[in-house]
Amino acid sequence: MARTAVTAVQASRAGTTLPAATAGDAVNGNSITNDGRTVLIVKNTGASSRTITFQTNVKVDGLTAPIRSETIPAGETQVFGPFSPNDYGSTLAFNVDNAELTVQAVRV
Repeated sequence: MARTAVTAVQASRAGTTLPAATAGDAVNGNSITNDGRTVLIVKNTGASSRTITFQTNVKVDGLTAPIRSETIPAGETQVFGPFSPNDYGSTLAFNVDNAELTVQAVRV
């Protein structure tokens, strides 16, 4: 199945309203266009720690680089990024272990 796309809003000096949070797709994963200027705001709405995993596209000697996996404690909100397109690709692919992780994206 295709990853569920997340759309970023553009930050501005005049202020930008954050988009509604999108529940992470724990089955198919998520993706977002990546130009190296996007950050993800990830909130854990659940009562247990949850994990988000970012896929890399870098290879060294034909071996894929390890994924970046981060744990978000219950009830906490964290900001991730920006993500270099050289390391993460022009489409950032990420996975959540539970839909209790919600995502908002802002291009800075």
